[in-house]
Amino acid sequence: MRIIAGAMRGLRLAELGDGDSAAALRPTSDRVREAVFNLLAHGGYAAPPAPIDMRVLDLFSGTGALGLEALSRGAAVATFVENGRAALGLLRDNVARGRAGAAATVLERDATRLGRRTDAAFDLVFLDPPYARGLGERAIASAVAGDWLAPGALVVWEEGAAMSAPAGLTPLDARRYGSSMISLFRHDPV
Repeated sequence: MRIIAGAMRGLRLAELGDGDSAAALRPTSDRVREAVFNLLAHGGYAAPPAPIDMRVLDLFSGTGALGLEALSRGAAVATFVENGRAALGLLRDNVARGRAGAAATVLERDATRLGRRTDAAFDLVFLDPPYARGLGERAIASAVAGDWLAPGALVVWEEGAAMSAPAGLTPLDARRYGSSMISLFRHDPV
């Protein structure tokens, strides 16, 4: 795995190794990440084209590949939320490899229990939970309830199947890439 474009282009990310089978680590492939960022940049969903100057929230961040790709492409900051022991080690290693510094924050926290936001809201959210466990629905509900999403925030949700729009989200697009389904939503607070 590597960063596809931007300031960190070509950066090789830490190898999964044996990983942690209970953690269900399944990093977003280079091909799918490239497709997601092309969709964000050229799909007309964000102005300026995402993720330039955006605040990014990477839920179930695993290795951090999505958030680091966003930082590489011009995001202002990225906050990574992860609580798996093996994933946290890989995530911290990758943040250090990318020399992300103050632009990256790692929160060792359950993405389904975020609590109240204590900083500015996020413009772009990556949601890549273990497939078919209902964790994505719980995480996005927690993010909405805790006021983590800015009005108009884009949510990029990776699952094994297309996702229905939870309360507060409007569906924009859904595309299949191999075994991954990417669903794109906009946060429209009620």
